[in-house]
Amino acid sequence: MENLLGLLRVRVVKGINLAYRDATGSDPYVVVRMGNQKLKTSVKKNNVNPIWNEDLTLTVSNPLQPVKLKVYDKDTFSRDDKMGDAEIDIEPFVEAVKMNLSGLPNGTTIRRVYPNRQNCLADESGIVWRDDKVVQDIILRLRNVESGELELQLMWISIPGAAGF
Repeated sequence: MENLLGLLRVRVVKGINLAYRDATGSDPYVVVRMGNQKLKTSVKKNNVNPIWNEDLTLTVSNPLQPVKLKVYDKDTFSRDDKMGDAEIDIEPFVEAVKMNLSGLPNGTTIRRVYPNRQNCLADESGIVWRDDKVVQDIILRLRNVESGELELQLMWISIPGAAGF
């Protein structure tokens, strides 16, 4: 794979106050896309506050490409219902990865990303040097839906010999 910069591990931690799409709740799952990559979490039955704690790993070759997330409600007999979407700009994260961070104390915040009209952040998010890795904990507010947030964690996984860093 040309231009491979490294791997981005997206841990889908949990959904918070997701929308009801069925009488008793929803059966949510998350689809994560970046470029032509598409990964899914498992379906959590009848739960609008699901805990996934599932790791999905994307290859990163273009840091300007956003990570897109969509939440769906799994339906047995009809098309799955949309339960909102969000997008993450990973450029600030990749910029932090490029810095020479060796020797930094564990837990050092490298950079803060603040909610704005262009991103889906529900709260400020720190990019942190933790256990010799660059990590970012994020809470995203879902768009195009009446309620719901997703809690995620990004972690960079370096590949020896990959372009750049």
